Amino acid sequence: MAGTEEDQKFCLQEVLDTFKLCLSENKEVYLEHYVAGWRGLVKFLNSLGSVFGFISKDAVNKIHILVTLLNGENGSQYATVQSMVKYELENDLVDLTKRGSHPESGCRTLLRLHRALRWLELFLERLRTSSEDGKTSVMCSEAYNESLSQFHPWVVRKAAGMAFCMLPGRPAFFEVMNVGPTEQVVAKLGEALPLISEVYQITEELYTQQNLMNLP
Repeated sequence: MAGTEEDQKFCLQEVLDTFKLCLSENKEVYLEHYVAGWRGLVKFLNSLGSVFGFISKDAVNKIHILVTLLNGENGSQYATVQSMVKYELENDLVDLTKRGSHPESGCRTLLRLHRALRWLELFLERLRTSSEDGKTSVMCSEAYNESLSQFHPWVVRKAAGMAFCMLPGRPAFFEVMNVGPTEQVVAKLGEALPLISEVYQITEELYTQQNLMNLP
């Protein structure tokens, strides 16, 4: 059974490797690797206990939807985020106005992960650059308020604020990254964050061009 537990352990290197594979030569985002990267980030969230449960459970649900689309009869249309957007828009699989009309659409599903990715990127950047005694609860709240909070109802925002107060200190975060001492974690985050940021920016520009940023 030890093997399965090991599989569940988060490793920052794995996430770095996955996001390296995310971009094609012409900067298209491979959905398979995007999903794999998110699987790693979910492990990170879960390794810190139930604090991030409200985000990780939703992410797991969204990952499942995208994997189903990737493995479905039209899976080849979902090879990249770009091909997915083109296919779903051309086939009227995205409804820009009605809430819940196409809840399983890849575009809508990915948008939810995209928003959460921005929060994680901002939070990890603060962790990377803060001092040893920096308050992780403040870093996490600031990152959340700059990103995800605007898409959450008041009840969720309130619960998130309380959850963030329970966060462990910076050393605990660095320990679960399974990379080694602090300076190695900082260096590894320095490698990973620009990649995550680039994937985020490419997706952001595509969604903005296609008016998909506010899918209900």
